[in-house]
Order: sequence, then C-alpha cells, then structure tokens
Amino acid sequence: MNEERYAKQIKLKGFGLPAQQLLQDSKVLIVGAGGLGTPCAQYLNGAGVGTIGLIDDDTISLSNLPRQTLFDEAEIGLSKIEVLSQKLTRQNPATNFICYHHFLTPANALAIINEYDIVIDASDNFGTRYLVNDCCVILNKPFVYGAVQDFEGQVSVLNYQDGPTYRCLFPGNDEPGTSILNCDDNGIIGVLPALVGTYQAMEAIKIITGVGTPLSGHLLIMDMLSQSHFKIALSPNPDNQKITGLKESYAVPVCSSDVPLIDVATLKEWLHSGKEIVLIDVRTAEEFNSGQWLGSKNIPLTALAARQEEIDFNCPVVTICQSGSRSKNAALLLMKENNQRRVFSLQGGLSSRL
Repeated sequence: MNEERYAKQIKLKGFGLPAQQLLQDSKVLIVGAGGLGTPCAQYLNGAGVGTIGLIDDDTISLSNLPRQTLFDEAEIGLSKIEVLSQKLTRQNPATNFICYHHFLTPANALAIINEYDIVIDASDNFGTRYLVNDCCVILNKPFVYGAVQDFEGQVSVLNYQDGPTYRCLFPGNDEPGTSILNCDDNGIIGVLPALVGTYQAMEAIKIITGVGTPLSGHLLIMDMLSQSHFKIALSPNPDNQKITGLKESYAVPVCSSDVPLIDVATLKEWLHSGKEIVLIDVRTAEEFNSGQWLGSKNIPLTALAARQEEIDFNCPVVTICQSGSRSKNAALLLMKENNQRRVFSLQGGLSSRL
C-alpha cells in the first residue's frame, strides 16, 4: 500500500491504516458505466478499492458527454468500460479492473456478483435493479442503490444486515409489459447523476470500512431545484428475503415507478366539475407559503408517513410538489401503506400549471 497516496484518508479520525487496508482488500462491482457509474468508479478508484468490476455493453455517444464527463468527443463509439478502465488505471495503477463487455442477465448475474463483496447498482432501468436485488438476496450481498429522474436523485443501501431490499422499496410489478415512463423522454441534468454516483461511492466506503452509518433502512432523496435533502424510513418485508432463484427474464422499463399521474388540465376539469378531491402539497412549509394550489393541504414529504391519518382516502388524493418528483415518491409511499388507495401525482408539478 502506498501510504503517501492515501495520507489524507489515513489521518481521518476513526479511519487510519486499518480502514485503508479494508478498502485495498475489497472487491466492488459497478453495474453500469453511465452517469452514475463513472463518478462512482472514479471516487472508489481514488479511495483505494483494490478490485473494481465494471459491467456494461454500451458505447459512448454524444448525448452522454454532459453527464459522463470522463469521456470526450474523440471517444464516441468506443466501449464505455474500456475507456473508463484505461483512464482510471492512469489515475490509480494499483487498482485491479475487471471488465465485463456485456449486460447483466439472469444467465450470468449470479456467477459475476458472487465474486464481489458489494454491488453498486448504477443501472438506468427497473429490470436490472430487480435482477441485482434478487441476486444479492440469494448470495447475501449488500448493494448500493442510486437513481435519478428529472431534478431528483435517490440513494439507499439495500439488503444490508437484514435491512430492506429493493423489493421493499419498490414492490410493484416488474413483469414484461409494465408501462413506465422513459428517462430519454423526461431528460436529465448532468450534475445530478454525478452527485448521486458520488454518494453511492461514499456508502460503499462506509460499508467496507465500518466507518459511519450506511443508509440502510432509509431512502435519501435529493431535490436539486429546491436544494433539499431528506430521508424517508424504509421497513423490511421478511418475505422479500425468501428469494431462492432468479426469474427467466426481467422486464426493463426505465426510470420511474407505477405511480398514477394526472396532468394539470385533467385536475382542473375534476375541480371545475365539483369532484371531491384531496390535494396534498408535499413541499416544505417555506415553499408552500410562497405559493400553492388553492385548497391544497401542506404535509411535507418528510412528515407524510407520520401524518397519513390527516388525509381522507375516501376520495381521490392528488400529491403535489414543484416539479413532480417529490409528489411521485409521496404517492408511492401512500400506496405502499394501502394499495387500494386512489392516489395520483400531479405530472410536472406546479411548474407545469397552466
């Protein structure tokens, strides 16, 4: 170990040489070499993780460059993991990189994941996340979840020390034919995945070294428009730990959840017709006081789980935020408590109000 390289980390209180040695001895698999995977790999490599596996079969495109900033125009068309591993080797020659030039599938996933201590899920679709989850449950491996949509990011540590799994967070249908929004249609700002990928790297470091408290049992949500960070508690479902085998195939819907959406025009029609509706604004009190939909009730997302008894679920409930991101999480939370509830999220949030 080159102690001079890692001198700043070694000096950290509670870290020292023992933690640095644990990083050197660890093996981390990163599934996906895109907006989340590239910054995550860069910082794990810099921190001194001894072996990093990279799995992806994608090539670099022009539209990748705003958020995958380790790549450049001269590399368009080249393999992402090939270029990434070469650049990171120059950054830290001591790291052992293992490249898998294909996507993760039910046929290869168990054999690959079994070789690693931790999995970083840096994929961009539900199918791969469910596949990673099921493998990690079967093999008793922790994995670090990260996702981005619009201006919102999410991070959690799953399947760690009997904590919640991905199916506890998203128990919805992952069968082929599930209808879900596509991130290519929604778009993304490049700064967001860089932030989420960096958070994922930090969670992996915490798990490996035992320093700090990993995000097991909590979902961290980052809203870049309001610069608000908050955590939602997650409860484990013991049934989700009973997976013993993989499915033959996993659907690959992209970047959203099974939350019913309602657009502004339809909501206005409902209200104009006299339809009884409950409007729940899940922004902060400060945001709510600066302007809100007339008739809405403010229950911030961070308090929603504890204040559900204030909501009348005998009629449709519409959750509202500024951009539509937090309201989707709010609707999902309410539906998880009771899947018979009629809950909708306002698509586009107040920003799309006519």
